[in-house]
Amino acid sequence: MIKKILFPLLFLILAYFVLSYESAKEIIAGISIFLVGMFFMEDGFKLFSGGFLEKVLEKFTNSMPKAILNGFLITSIVQSSSLTSVILISFLGASLIGLEAAIGVLLGSSLGSSTTAWLISLFGLKIKISHYAMPIIVFGIFFRFSKNQKQKGFGNILLGLGFIFLGISYMVNGFFDLKENIDLSIYSLNGYFGMFIFSIIGAFMTFIVQSSSASIAIILAALSSSQILYLNAIATVIGGKLGSTATTLIGSTTSNSNGKRLAFAQLILNLIATLFGIIFFYPIINFIEYLSNYFGIESEVIKFTIFVTIFNLCAVLIMLPILPKLVQKIKKMFIPKVKSWSRLEFLDNESLESSKSITIGLKKENIVLYNNLIKAIKHQLSINDEDIYWSKKHKNIKKDKNHKIDKLYKDKIKNLHDEILEYVSIAQERINKDDFYEINNSQEITKQILKMLKSIKNLDKNIDPFLESKNKDTIKEYFFIKEIFIIIIKELENISSNSNLDNIDKMYKIKALQQKLISFDTLSSSRIEDLFEAKKIDAKNSTILIKNISFSIIICQSLIEIFISLFIEDNFLLLEEDENLN
Repeated sequence: MIKKILFPLLFLILAYFVLSYESAKEIIAGISIFLVGMFFMEDGFKLFSGGFLEKVLEKFTNSMPKAILNGFLITSIVQSSSLTSVILISFLGASLIGLEAAIGVLLGSSLGSSTTAWLISLFGLKIKISHYAMPIIVFGIFFRFSKNQKQKGFGNILLGLGFIFLGISYMVNGFFDLKENIDLSIYSLNGYFGMFIFSIIGAFMTFIVQSSSASIAIILAALSSSQILYLNAIATVIGGKLGSTATTLIGSTTSNSNGKRLAFAQLILNLIATLFGIIFFYPIINFIEYLSNYFGIESEVIKFTIFVTIFNLCAVLIMLPILPKLVQKIKKMFIPKVKSWSRLEFLDNESLESSKSITIGLKKENIVLYNNLIKAIKHQLSINDEDIYWSKKHKNIKKDKNHKIDKLYKDKIKNLHDEILEYVSIAQERINKDDFYEINNSQEITKQILKMLKSIKNLDKNIDPFLESKNKDTIKEYFFIKEIFIIIIKELENISSNSNLDNIDKMYKIKALQQKLISFDTLSSSRIEDLFEAKKIDAKNSTILIKNISFSIIICQSLIEIFISLFIEDNFLLLEEDENLN
């Protein structure tokens, strides 16, 4: 309701200023062009990096100093804290990064946003950057139409950079032109009251433009043209912290629980930073004046940039001691009240922003599907979970078993299977070409798991009638089929749960298990042949037995192949290495 009223109101106010004031038109056009540039740069880095940002976040965030440093470097390079936040949310959803590390990156990202102020104050306001903007935009358009993804991404980065330069130029010129008609500095306010009012203006401005970088650019452009006083500019940037928080909180309303936790952490960070800035406003100003006198700095633009840096750095240092307790508190928040097993646990809309989170998330969803398959196999074939032996109360559980397996098939496997495949169809449009094989492989595993459950149901239908037979030798052979499944499932569970085994050890155990399957097939065929020759079973039953045992062996082999894909890293290379050794 608020959005429906606020949007038309803001549009009318914007239209009034654009149509009524020529200089305001230039400033607003500059802000708009700057924001377009930010969007192009963000999209460009997504394409150009080819998953590089994701790899950096995954590998170099295993400690708090590394997480903060990488957050700082990534945001300094891409000039977009929102892009960093989007990747963080997708990584949290796929469990590629912990909440504490994600908050660490967020702290570094906050510090990295200071580089925007330095770039604008050192280059954007001191040279005629509009002269460089046009050639950069031309080159950007050239690369933008390339079919190569990285070249296209590079084109977007150049376009973004060109539009940002052009936007800053328009804003600076607009504020200088505005000064000839209206001197905004006459509305300056001193003291804590002035700080309070301009903090509100800063919060509102950042919320409207939806970008802290754009907000800093506007303040610097106004400060350089003396349309805002130095102290009021600092108060505005303090308020901008709260404005960026409002943007994040609104964006997190449609996010998953991890997105909400990260947004709440950012809220705490920005609230602490804002309170710190208000309480220590004048001590920091005095410290900056001392530094300026010592180093001979006269420019208020540079002084403002120093304040932004100190402000963000102090916020990070204040947060570090309380971070562990904050993480513990946040982890207990935003827990879904109802959690359906069939709902995707590791994939959501945020995951689509990163190829890495898609591939890892799909693998984890398939592991959930695999675990449900194992439960279904145990239940369908009446395997006792406690000590893995066959229940002797076969007649009593048969009816209930068939009812439960149908529910298990529909609820815990079929629905999840359909959701995974639907997600893959959407994800294929957004992933890097390098990840196509992995995505397609995950899709095939999902399909194989469903087919395997159907095969188990068919096998059990073939087995059940013969368990009612009066021929003890026939019953014994059919229980041998179930014994095969017990051995395979038990061994696979032991391999997956043993943390002392590395990938090579696991592969050797799996190879041994595959050899055991072959020996089962040979032994059972020989034993059935002996029973037939001894006339203990007839030709029809012996043929059906051989077919069912062969079918069971094939199912177990498929189960092992799925296990390798899900639980063995770099399985293709390990298999190849194993074959070379032999």
